[in-house]
Amino acid sequence: MRKVKVGIAGLGRLGKLHANNLAFKIPDAELTAACSIVPAELEYAKEQLEVADVYADYREMLEKADIDAVAIVTTSGEHCWQIEAALDAGKHVFSDKPLGITVEECRTAEAVVERHPELTFFLGFMRRYDPSYAYAKEKIKEGAIGTPYMVKAAGIDPEALAEGAIKFAATSGGIFIDMAIHDIDLMRWFLESDPVEVYAAGATFKHPEFKEAGDDETGAAMYKCENGALGFVHVGRTAAHGYHVETEIVGTEGSLRISPVPEKNLCMIYDKNGAVKECVSGFPERFAESYQLEMAEFIHCVQKGAKPDVTVYDGTKSTQIGFATTKAWKKGGIVKIEY
Repeated sequence: MRKVKVGIAGLGRLGKLHANNLAFKIPDAELTAACSIVPAELEYAKEQLEVADVYADYREMLEKADIDAVAIVTTSGEHCWQIEAALDAGKHVFSDKPLGITVEECRTAEAVVERHPELTFFLGFMRRYDPSYAYAKEKIKEGAIGTPYMVKAAGIDPEALAEGAIKFAATSGGIFIDMAIHDIDLMRWFLESDPVEVYAAGATFKHPEFKEAGDDETGAAMYKCENGALGFVHVGRTAAHGYHVETEIVGTEGSLRISPVPEKNLCMIYDKNGAVKECVSGFPERFAESYQLEMAEFIHCVQKGAKPDVTVYDGTKSTQIGFATTKAWKKGGIVKIEY
């Protein structure tokens, strides 16, 4: 079966990770084109990725490049129009999350995906492809913990990245839009039920700049799902020890806990500080394998004409839940979630 020729749009930190996977780590893929509005990123594509066909204009890449598919790893506000343009141009599409930054944009994406059932659309909720999360899902399906009725999730960026987060706080959409989408998606996935109510609150104790920008450095939300199950999400930007991602699924007969310590590896350091486990430094390190696996699955779906488990509607619902959570955070009360 011939390789799938892919053009990538966006070569920032995550874009470079996806591009390297496509160029060097996924045998059935061939990275043949790259697009960026940043000249240095196009030079990176030529020199590091060995991609000669580069573009500063996305529509020009769709028109001229020899590609079967597009990987969209641009800023969030660009996703939906780029999804629509690519599918209408007959290209299969991988898009990083979020689907869109408004529900209206998400509806536009839904419509174009429905308009092109012959093409593959893949939304990058990569945590579903993380081996540990995927294993937990299989254990739930096997009945290992009975009926799951609660998900507790934490996602806290390292303190080392706080200054960068402060710079974008005013335009990030708020801490829940910015940071909680993956945890919201996992909650829906594990509980197999959509939340119908949310209460949320935020706090700022270390960096008043977040509060000054209309945001918070820490947020917590509680969800009640349609089937009665509960969800708790804690997101933040000040983990002193590194990047902290932790998820617990509680069931009637047991529970599953993923990454209670965000270990860098299995090495224990014994020194003047005691017995120490180093932690991962950020999401590219923690989820490196997940990003490769999800892109490999996208290529597989294109080759086989298969539909991925993550749908465009998952993207819309996560956006709707994220906005409802933000509304509850600003309101300081319970909000009904409407779909």
